Amino acid sequence: MFKPEEMVKIELISINRYKDRLLTYLHEEGVVEIRELDVEIAQKDVPNEFYRKATSYSIGISRLVEFLKAYKEEKKGGIKEFFFPPMKSKKKYTYKSIEDLVKDVEKFLEEVEPQIKQVEGKISSINTEIERIKNNIAVLELLSALNIDVSYLRPTEKIEIVVGFVDRDKYAPLVEELTKTLEGKVAYVSKEFKARYLVVFAILKRDYDRANPVLAKYAFERIEVPEGKGTPGEVIREYKHQLVEKEKELAEAEKEAKELARKYYDDVVFYQELMENERDKANILNNLVRTNMTFALLGWLPRRDIPRVLEGIKRVTEGKVYINIKEPTKEELDDIPIKLKNPKFIAPFEMLTEMFGVPKYNEIDPTPILAFTYSFFFGFMLTDFMYGLLIGIIAALLVKGHKHLQDGTWKFANILLWSSFFTMLLGIFFGSYFGNALDLAGFHVWRKLDAMRDALMVLEISLAIGLMHLFLGYTVGFIVKIKNGEIKDAVLDQLTWMFIILGTALFALSLAGMVPLIVAEALFGIGLVLFVLSELRNGALAILMIISDFFGFVGNWLSYARLMALALATSGIAMVINIIVQMIWGLKIGPVPLGIAVGLVVFIGGQIFSTAINALGAFVHALRLHYVEFFGTFYSGEGKRFEPFKSRREISEIELEI
Repeated sequence: MFKPEEMVKIELISINRYKDRLLTYLHEEGVVEIRELDVEIAQKDVPNEFYRKATSYSIGISRLVEFLKAYKEEKKGGIKEFFFPPMKSKKKYTYKSIEDLVKDVEKFLEEVEPQIKQVEGKISSINTEIERIKNNIAVLELLSALNIDVSYLRPTEKIEIVVGFVDRDKYAPLVEELTKTLEGKVAYVSKEFKARYLVVFAILKRDYDRANPVLAKYAFERIEVPEGKGTPGEVIREYKHQLVEKEKELAEAEKEAKELARKYYDDVVFYQELMENERDKANILNNLVRTNMTFALLGWLPRRDIPRVLEGIKRVTEGKVYINIKEPTKEELDDIPIKLKNPKFIAPFEMLTEMFGVPKYNEIDPTPILAFTYSFFFGFMLTDFMYGLLIGIIAALLVKGHKHLQDGTWKFANILLWSSFFTMLLGIFFGSYFGNALDLAGFHVWRKLDAMRDALMVLEISLAIGLMHLFLGYTVGFIVKIKNGEIKDAVLDQLTWMFIILGTALFALSLAGMVPLIVAEALFGIGLVLFVLSELRNGALAILMIISDFFGFVGNWLSYARLMALALATSGIAMVINIIVQMIWGLKIGPVPLGIAVGLVVFIGGQIFSTAINALGAFVHALRLHYVEFFGTFYSGEGKRFEPFKSRREISEIELEI
């Protein structure tokens, strides 16, 4: 806790014939981050024939999955599945080598792929034909306005027939210029459609080359006349009959696709996952180096995993391996991958830390502090017992339902669960239960403070919390810099503000007669002197930086006033809802108490909306107070996140044959 996982560097050399099994073992363990190795006497490794095939098959199988997924019968889980998603069953595969796996995939594809491709091609062809028929019907519906036999609208041996649209304002000039250009040797019929004209021109074929530029000049939009004989209405009926037949064919083809999806979808997805993991292994090969007989690998892993990983490496290589474990050096501090390490009840909050950035190896992990302060700030902003209870119930269900997955939803739900506890606690402190609903109902509610009536006191508490939070941040920063030997920076950058904050706090206490004023003045004065000395390091810009940094600190401090602002917003919105309900509660139509029914709907809907909108505000602003104000006092978040070479398996499971 407070420190990232201790990491060590691993250097490994083994014989080429063990490379595939070793990579598979490390991939399944998922505890080593493999880094690029550069050795002059060796060459970069590259994927062999079977790894290249695995990459190719991964892409090909993905297309099959995409097709079958469209025809797979999906079970609708609803709200129950959202809270309690079922555990996916995993199919086991005994892994011997990449060569054997690729051969198994090829054997599977030889049987399945032709069947899927055949049905896919059939469906694609039918859909293309259906679209062609629909387009023809659409064109014929336009031509029906002319009521001319469709066969007359197609070219003959000597006559070129041109059918299309032209804008209304271009119609007359087009006809005039075309008639003049062709010396009157043109016939046409037309029909007005809103802002356009549908026109049919009959032109001698020998004159077509002269007519074409004129048609283009006036943006004549041609349409292709469908095949058929008879009036457009008669041809439409024939095409609609064809459409019905094609749709029947499509239904039969889709029935075949659904049967294939039922039969093969799970297997295709299984092999897709196997191939995607092999593709990951192929991509990592560029980080390795090799000779004719051996290969070498460099990586980082957590210290606590060393015994298990070493034992596994020796097992899969039959002991024919050289392993060197090295401690990180000071020169490598910025290059060491960071894996956060916290107790189980705090670990979900690592998600919030990682959203900002992980610490450097010689920095403090702020997650344990954030776990408490974030939850407290969330509760202070939401500050309603019933809102906290609603959020807590939802969060508890999600925690229970997603426990087996340990996914992002589970982590977020844990954060909400802790935050809901503080929300309920502070809701009791402020006597807020759906705002002032209980007060309006005639109940006596105990409260220490009223967020609406004691707003000034709440503001003072918010600013006091802000000072403590900033002081904590600067203190942590001071400790880190002292530990890293940065004594000058610790004094001028951190201790400065610690004295200023202490002096400010003691000034407030001196007003109440609790502390002598001279003590506050002394501490504030020391802090001010150190602050000036710190800014003098900026040379000619010192004066400007003194003003900028001091008021920047004041701005950060005043930013904690949002604790009060959001607490008031929560109470205010809830109060408005309650007042509206109170106004309509007694409404009656004759003997029917309509106001009670409407009031309950408004109350329930309004309070749920208030819970959601205010919880969103509390979530965002509590994060902002940490990311901007708090982390700015000591935390860089510029570490490199630990990204282990790890398989991604949802429905497959590898049993490595050794």
